[in-house]
Amino acid sequence: MYILKNALKSISRAKGRNVLIGIIVLVISVAACIGLSIQNAAEDAREATLEGITITAQISVDRNAMMSGMKENMQPGEDGGMPSFDKDSFRENMNAIEELTIDEMQKYADLDMVKSFYYTMSVSMNGSELEAVSTTTSDDEEETDNAENSNSNTQGMQGFGGAGMGMSENKGGKGFRPGSMGQQGDFTLVGYSSDEAMEGFLDGTCTIVDGNVFEEGTKEYHCIITDELATYNDISVGDTIKITNPNDEEEVYELQVVGTYNNAQSTVTSGGFMQGFSTSSDAANQIYLSYNALSAIVSTSSENAEETTDENTGIIRTTALPEQTSGTYVFATVEDYEKFSTDVYEAGLSEDYTVSSSDVTQYENSLLPLKNLSQMSMYFLIVVFAIGGIILVVLNIFNVRERKYEVGVLTAIGMRKRKVAFQFILETLIVTIAFVVIGGGIGAVTSVPVTNSLLASQIEAQESQMKNDGEAFGRDTNFDRGSMPGNMGGGMPGNMSDMEERPGFEGDAANYVQEVSSATDVGVLLKLLGIGVLLALIASAASVIFITRYDPLKILANRD
Repeated sequence: MYILKNALKSISRAKGRNVLIGIIVLVISVAACIGLSIQNAAEDAREATLEGITITAQISVDRNAMMSGMKENMQPGEDGGMPSFDKDSFRENMNAIEELTIDEMQKYADLDMVKSFYYTMSVSMNGSELEAVSTTTSDDEEETDNAENSNSNTQGMQGFGGAGMGMSENKGGKGFRPGSMGQQGDFTLVGYSSDEAMEGFLDGTCTIVDGNVFEEGTKEYHCIITDELATYNDISVGDTIKITNPNDEEEVYELQVVGTYNNAQSTVTSGGFMQGFSTSSDAANQIYLSYNALSAIVSTSSENAEETTDENTGIIRTTALPEQTSGTYVFATVEDYEKFSTDVYEAGLSEDYTVSSSDVTQYENSLLPLKNLSQMSMYFLIVVFAIGGIILVVLNIFNVRERKYEVGVLTAIGMRKRKVAFQFILETLIVTIAFVVIGGGIGAVTSVPVTNSLLASQIEAQESQMKNDGEAFGRDTNFDRGSMPGNMGGGMPGNMSDMEERPGFEGDAANYVQEVSSATDVGVLLKLLGIGVLLALIASAASVIFITRYDPLKILANRD
C-alpha cells in the first residue's frame, strides 16, 4: 500500500513529465485501437462472407501435375543435347486417365464433410427443323459450315469420352474416334440431377417465362428452352421439338417443351465462332432437361451406335453420342472443403486428380481492399509502437536519473531495490493504463469512420489501377498484380467485367466489401490493454536496470 501511495504522489508531483508520457501513450493507443479494429473488421467480414456463401468443389484430372512430372523426367536429347518434351507420351498418359464417372464421384460424396452432391451431363446435338439462334448471314453460315466440316474431329476434348487429347480424322468413315469430341451440333443439351444442380435458376440468372421446369429426376423427355429460341422458331409450351445426333443425322429424338426460360447471360455476338467454335456454345441455344432423361438418350444412342473399323489404320469409329459429365460437391464451411481435399485421397482417389473450388478464391478477392488495408495498418502499428516505445524508454531513463537521490534515500532507509523498481514500474503502468483507456475510447469512436474512409481510398486505388492496366493493354488484364513486386496483399482479380457477369457468388471479386458497420469490440479492447501493459513494462525496463545498479551510499555521498 505504501508503494502505491508513494507512486501516486510521485505522479502528481511530476505532472509535466507524466502528461508528456501520457500524450505519447495516447497517440500509440489510438493508432493501435484503429489498427486492431481494422484487422478485426477484416476478420469479421471474412467470417460473415463465408457464412453467406456455399462452398462448392469439383474433382478433375490434374493436368498440371502430370505436365510437371513429365518435365522432371525429361531425358537429354541425342548427343547430350537439350531434353525435349515427349508430346506423344503426354497424349498417351492423358488418354489413359479417364474422367471420373458419376458412380465414382458418388463414392466420395458419401464422406461426412460433404453437405450435398449434384451432377450434370452435357451433350452436343443438332435440331431437326429446329434452327439455332444466330446472327450470321447465309454467306457466313456457308463459310462456317465448310470450316466446321474441314476441322471436325481433329482435336479431342477432355471430358467427352475421356481425358484425352487424341487426334481423330473423320475422313472416309461415319462417326468419330472414341476419345475425341465428335461432330459438334448447334445445340447443347444439359441434364441436371436435381433442382439444386440448376444454379442459374437459384442465383436468378435464369427465370421461367412460361410453363414450368421439368420434374426433378424425371425420365420423361421433357425440356425447357430459352425464350429467344422459342421466339426464333415460333415454339410454344406443349410443342414437340426434334433433335438429332450430329454423328448420325438419322438418329432422332423427340422432346416436349414444358417451359421457356430467360437467361440473363444469353447474348449473341457476331457469329457462331465468336461464341466458342459453334452456336451450341451460345447460351440462347442451351436446352435443359433431367439428367435421367438425357442419360437415357445417351444410353439409347450407345446401344444403337454403328461402329466401323478402318482396314488400313485399325481406327474404330462410333456414332454414339459423346457426353461430358460434371459433379459438384457442396460444403457447409471452408474447413469441411479443406478436410475433403485431403481425406478424398485416403478414400481412394488417385493422385492424378485434383480437388478445386473457385468459391474460396472469389470470396477472398471480394475482401482484397480490406485485407490490404489490414496489412498496411499492421505495418503502421508496428512502426508507431517501436518509435513510441523508444521514446518512452528514453523518458524513463531521464526520469530515473533525475530521481537518483530519491532512489538512494529509499534504499538507504532499508527499502529493497526491487520494491523501489516496482514503484517506478507502477508509476509508468498507472499513467500508461489511464491514457490507454482514453485512447481506446477515442479509437473506438473513430475506428468505423476512419476504416471506411481508408477502405474507400483502397477500393478507389484498386479500381483505378485496374482501369489504368486496361487502358495500357487496350483490354481487361488477367495477371495477378497483387503478387508483383511493390504491391500489397494477395492476388488482384483480373477481368473485372467478366467477374461482374459471373453468377452464383454475391461477394464476387468486383463486388468489394464497401464499408464496415462495426470494428472495435471487447477483443480489440483487451488486446489494446495488453499492448498498454507491454508498453509500460518495456519503458520501465531501463528504470529497473539503472535502479539495481545504483549504490545508495555513493548516491548520497556524491550529491551536489
